[in-house]
Amino acid sequence: MNDDYLWDRSGEPDPEVERLEKLLAPLRYQGQPKRPLRNYRWLAVAAAAVLAIGLWQIARVLQRPAVKTSWQAVRPAGSPRVNGQAVGDPADIYTGQRIETDALSRVQVRSDFVGQVELEPNSELYVKESQENRQLMSLRRGVLHALIWAPPSQFAVDTPSVRAVDLGCAYTLETKEDGSGLITVQRGWVAFDHAHSESFIPAGAACRVSRRGPGIPWYEDAPEQLRQGLERFEKEKSEASLSPILASARQRDGLTLWHLLSRAPVSLRGAVFDTFAKSVKVPPEVKRDAVIAGDTHALDRCWDALDLGDTSWWRTWKRAW
Repeated sequence: MNDDYLWDRSGEPDPEVERLEKLLAPLRYQGQPKRPLRNYRWLAVAAAAVLAIGLWQIARVLQRPAVKTSWQAVRPAGSPRVNGQAVGDPADIYTGQRIETDALSRVQVRSDFVGQVELEPNSELYVKESQENRQLMSLRRGVLHALIWAPPSQFAVDTPSVRAVDLGCAYTLETKEDGSGLITVQRGWVAFDHAHSESFIPAGAACRVSRRGPGIPWYEDAPEQLRQGLERFEKEKSEASLSPILASARQRDGLTLWHLLSRAPVSLRGAVFDTFAKSVKVPPEVKRDAVIAGDTHALDRCWDALDLGDTSWWRTWKRAW
């Protein structure tokens, strides 16, 4: 963990500190109460106890030694830095360290067991966790190129808005500090996860992200009308923005339409399903009303009809994260 976070919240927060912040949030000062509180002595004692526990936990976090990972910074160009220090070649990476590049530098971070990640200029990256079957990084800003050879779902990258879970692939991830960003997948698959929203992006496809969560993926060769409609739809979810998407969708764009089946307002899902059913052979047992209602089983069967892999495979990666 970067100690700057405890002073002015500018560093990378430790997951344990984030948990404590949420735990202590109800005790945050809220102004003068409208009426005196009864049993205030007991409340004060309870608050003091919770605060003491919180301070003890924070002390544990501060004393926790950084863990050496299998990652190393190699092949630096320009003047990349790790925790403010110039990067050697190679340089061991420890959990919680800040890896950053300026406008004239880039660096490759590599693990023989996991894969390699290259940071473009003006990027900032942390290794949050590094265990045998779980590698979690955090891209605060900038552009990351990942080539992962570890088994699917063992490597993930957090951004300010979503988590990208590798399913065995090569991809480029761009993010800004405000949470907006873009991913393009060159090989394999990437899954975006945020609250109750998911996006599955195969090779040749791209997907925007924002503070609202993952967007709707599209193939990079999709018609311009469809891509422009998606960008507008993700902001307003209106019939006017949906119409050009449905009008220009090709059979290959069933991927995009499937994500729209659950993201579109209920009043517009019927039109999405009708367009989807024209290009994809939907199993006869899948009922239009069930899809409109958001029935999970019906949506899974629609996905299976895309012939992009069975839904049971997707359930596997979620267990790890």
